Amino acid sequence: MSVHFRIEVDQEADGRWIAEVIELPGVLAYGSSKDEAIAHVQALALRVVADRLEHDEAGRELLDISFKAA
Repeated sequence: MSVHFRIEVDQEADGRWIAEVIELPGVLAYGSSKDEAIAHVQALALRVVADRLEHDEAGRELLDISFKAA
């Protein structure tokens, strides 16, 4: 089984980009470009998943992960 995380990306009024992983509440990151925001939020999501795995708070389905930008 694998998990596919969806990433929503929006541009703020000040020009910064924000990306959010929908399936992981609170996992969002800013970047000066769309690609940078996506890269930052993917790295953060992997850190959150690693922490959950380390503390036995996640199932084995999180061992096969992919991302899809919306």
